[in-house]
Amino acid sequence: MVLVLSFLITAFLYSCIGFGGGSTYNALLILNGIDYQAVPFISLICNIIVVSSGVWHFFKNGHIKFLQILPWTLFSVPASFIGGWVDVSEVVFTGVLGVMLLLSGTRMLCEDKGILLRKGGYRWSNKAYIPALSGSALGFLPGITGVGGGIFLVPVLHFVNWGKSKEIAGSCALFIFVNSLAGIMGQILKTGNEKTEILIFSHWLLFPSVLIGGQIGSWLGATRINAIAVKRATAALIIYAALRLLTKFLGML
Repeated sequence: MVLVLSFLITAFLYSCIGFGGGSTYNALLILNGIDYQAVPFISLICNIIVVSSGVWHFFKNGHIKFLQILPWTLFSVPASFIGGWVDVSEVVFTGVLGVMLLLSGTRMLCEDKGILLRKGGYRWSNKAYIPALSGSALGFLPGITGVGGGIFLVPVLHFVNWGKSKEIAGSCALFIFVNSLAGIMGQILKTGNEKTEILIFSHWLLFPSVLIGGQIGSWLGATRINAIAVKRATAALIIYAALRLLTKFLGML
């Protein structure tokens, strides 16, 4: 039940700012001894559950820019599918996930302190290759680890002055949704249908927990909550999980 409660809290915090929580779901599962090959699959399902409500709430309040986010998803979706299909060792999986978490948590703290150089983003905002390069990279690595990629897309969109904070959050929720679907298709090809069904039934309690947390968080995030405090709490959670994972990774070498 501790894991179920942890997933609920994670879904709430992430959905407030348009994320699915896949990065922290992964860390929680790994640290609880779940088979690493099952981790991306479970995390991606939870991602889809959480951000689907986020997409609805942000869309209803007019915060999703469909046409503007389309070039990013066109390149990220096939890359996410390939990433989900690629098989990696437990050592590589744990190390890559730990580094990704540490970078994303640090990024969130730096953004709150105004360290992102947003003025420099103007000269990149009209470059056609930015969505192609960023979208592909933000699809492939998250596809391997079971992360939707939004947590890395947000700083890029802020840097290029892509839109307002809530527009970025809402559009990233859509980005995470489609990439999680693509990643999960790759995971199914890798693990097989029989193993997929076993994974779903053995961890089914996690799914309603993230549904509840995600519904509450996405509604508050789209309407009334101050995202700064939530970002700081989420960043602290991410960095803590990253350090735990990296400690485990070093012990596996």
